[in-house]
Amino acid sequence: MLLDGIENTKIFEYLDTNNLSPVVKSFIAGSFSGTVSAVLFQPLDLLKTRIQSGQTNTLYGTSHCNLTSLNLISKILQNENLFALWKGITPSVARCVPGVGIYFSSLHWLKNYIEIDTEPTAAQAILLGMGARSISAVCLIPMTVVKTRIESGQFSYSSMSAALVQIHKREGLRGLTCGLLPTLFRDAPFSGLYLMFYTQLKKCVSEDLKNSDYVSLTNFTCGTLAGLSASVVTQPADVLKTKMQLYPKKFDTVFHVAVYVHKKHGLQGYFKGLGPRLMRRTLMAAMAWTIYEKLIISLGLK
Repeated sequence: MLLDGIENTKIFEYLDTNNLSPVVKSFIAGSFSGTVSAVLFQPLDLLKTRIQSGQTNTLYGTSHCNLTSLNLISKILQNENLFALWKGITPSVARCVPGVGIYFSSLHWLKNYIEIDTEPTAAQAILLGMGARSISAVCLIPMTVVKTRIESGQFSYSSMSAALVQIHKREGLRGLTCGLLPTLFRDAPFSGLYLMFYTQLKKCVSEDLKNSDYVSLTNFTCGTLAGLSASVVTQPADVLKTKMQLYPKKFDTVFHVAVYVHKKHGLQGYFKGLGPRLMRRTLMAAMAWTIYEKLIISLGLK
């Protein structure tokens, strides 16, 4: 099993013998966990993006704008192929791998900076999660824009680098950073709430379970429950972020896109794509944290 073999991976045993700083070790562990989770759950992110784009009828020649996730999968397989479900995987990995690495290393640095040696309190967890995710989101926003556009199926770029060059040429720096504000409104609260729920749930777990062979399952369960709670709260910001990145000329402010969504779809419009996002963010975060917890033991950080 993947999780069972992580602690004994020779690469990480070698890294542990080097004089790497704890921040670098956190970055390596986070990047590895981000790679695994990003590749596994990319199809769910693609479904979420296409549902939120509101252009599924144009893409697949159907009058049903509000396709369910299962119907959308069927349309993608019929009109494209199985691998189309992983469209956008390159920018997704390019964003998630350093993004998760930056998040975990920032988290480790922030914990040391404010001198938290034990499990953080609920308030500390929220601030730590929000701070670490904000740093990551700002650094990787150009990759987020490219990923969203490729996943939507409405843009054709020959490569990720070509996409970055083309967006910058046509839209300037604003194009590469469009949707940053709703991205921060989504990611910072999500990570803050997630870390708070995750750490508080782990405190409720008995010591026997924490030290048993089921520790990975325990961490994954806590991560899943934390992800479900945080995903629902931050869903509206995700909808606004997607709209702004797909239609930068149409929506120039968060307020503008928020009014548009409410006027056209009502309150339910803010929760479009909740199903696949709920599954992806929850499972991805749970797996990333489970793998990360395993790796930091191998790297001597815990």
